[in-house]
Amino acid sequence: MNQEKEFTDLLMQHQHIIYKICLMYANEKEDIADLYQETVYNLWKSYTRFENRSSFSTWVYRITLNTCITDIRQRKRKGTTCPLDLTTLSLWDERDPKQEMLKEMYRMIRGLNKLERMYIMLWLDGKTYEEIAEIIGTNRNQVATTLYRIKEKLKNKANL
Repeated sequence: MNQEKEFTDLLMQHQHIIYKICLMYANEKEDIADLYQETVYNLWKSYTRFENRSSFSTWVYRITLNTCITDIRQRKRKGTTCPLDLTTLSLWDERDPKQEMLKEMYRMIRGLNKLERMYIMLWLDGKTYEEIAEIIGTNRNQVATTLYRIKEKLKNKANL
């Protein structure tokens, strides 16, 4: 199998990870699409250096998160940041009551700083503390402590 086909197949299997992270860090559909495209470009550019020391999904998480955080930094420098508010996205079906709760959860998560968002998103994706530590580049105890604090912060926001 040639490298391009192999990459495309792997990308199709993991595109939901990229989309979910881009949705967490971007507001407008165009920004989400731009981040998605930039991430795919970054993945392809570094694909030859992927050494299977971690799972492909861990690598995708790491590259996607780095791409999104870099984009936020660049926007801040340029002064082109936009408020992070999912209520403007038309991705939600307003007739579904679960969607309203989901939208509120995303709103609260968007109120976290970018590092906290990264931790909670990985945890919500069902990653173990060990997997989160590997993706972020820290240790399991730091993940446990940080997630505990984030969950407490979100509980307090929900009770306001």
